[in-house]
Amino acid sequence: MTVVYVSNADSREISVLRLDATGGLTPVAAVPVDGTVMPLAVSPDHRYLYAGLRSEPFSVTAFGIEPTNGRLIGLRSTLLPDNMAYLSTDRTGRYLFGASYSGDQISVQPIAANGTVRPRPDEVIATAPHAHSIVVDPANRFVFVAVLGGDHVLQYRFDAASGRLTPNRPAAVETPLGAGPRHLVFHPSGRVVLACHELDGTVQSYLFDPPIGTLTPAMSSSALPQGFSGSPWVSELRVTPDGRYLYVSERSSDTLAGLRVDGDTGALEPIGHTRTEAQPRGFAIDPSGRFLVAAGQKSHAVTSYAIDPATGALTAVHRRTVGRNPNWVEIIDLPGA
Repeated sequence: MTVVYVSNADSREISVLRLDATGGLTPVAAVPVDGTVMPLAVSPDHRYLYAGLRSEPFSVTAFGIEPTNGRLIGLRSTLLPDNMAYLSTDRTGRYLFGASYSGDQISVQPIAANGTVRPRPDEVIATAPHAHSIVVDPANRFVFVAVLGGDHVLQYRFDAASGRLTPNRPAAVETPLGAGPRHLVFHPSGRVVLACHELDGTVQSYLFDPPIGTLTPAMSSSALPQGFSGSPWVSELRVTPDGRYLYVSERSSDTLAGLRVDGDTGALEPIGHTRTEAQPRGFAIDPSGRFLVAAGQKSHAVTSYAIDPATGALTAVHRRTVGRNPNWVEIIDLPGA
């Protein structure tokens, strides 16, 4: 069984939906939370979901995932060091990473064996303005942070035994001035990292050097549709599980950009744009790579799209209303279904 989780900030709830083999979406539950819910992260074993609350007191709520139907079982809420725009876990599920856009900092917080987040962070590190995402490499040895206001990506060595971060050499890789690096994702090959730039509407690929954990810029491409005018407002990027296609959401034009990506060289080739939900902040791709689900902050709805394996083209399949201000999407296959 494949389950979609959607955080709805203004109605303070998480929508749980079943994604079927045709791309249809069926409601399973609407789970209330105690604040403005935005970033979501799923543990590597798919047993727990972490929901970041961006209203005071800033916290993360840990949920157990029911293995047969994907329903969420509330476990415990834990205070976070700040208002976190992004959450992720390390590859073992023992640490929760956070990046604070408004607080200009990142954090590492231990996760207990029962899936709950411990109250005392192992690390709280100040950054340049607007840290916006934090991800770990496939080997769990290096951590990268996109800092929008600093126009750079920070590079850290990660000690999985202690949860400590140490600046790598060099400590950062610069982006063009005013680009506004926002989100990062590793290509399935493990040799390429992809970043979306919120403020100039571009996508940047990097070659990743696993032995030393550093990034080298490879190629840049626009995520904006032809004839675009106004201010770019790129939000999210995701790669298909087979590594062939990359998609990027752009909120000013309400579009999803598609690009063909090379997992060895980082080469990017635009394949077109798809009109989607109003103000598409978040979207995700299912583990089979057959479907993409996008949420519109202003439309209060999600739409599933079939991904053409030959061309990467998106075809709308099913639209469903969710809560108010849906902004983050995660999709998993249940371990026990």
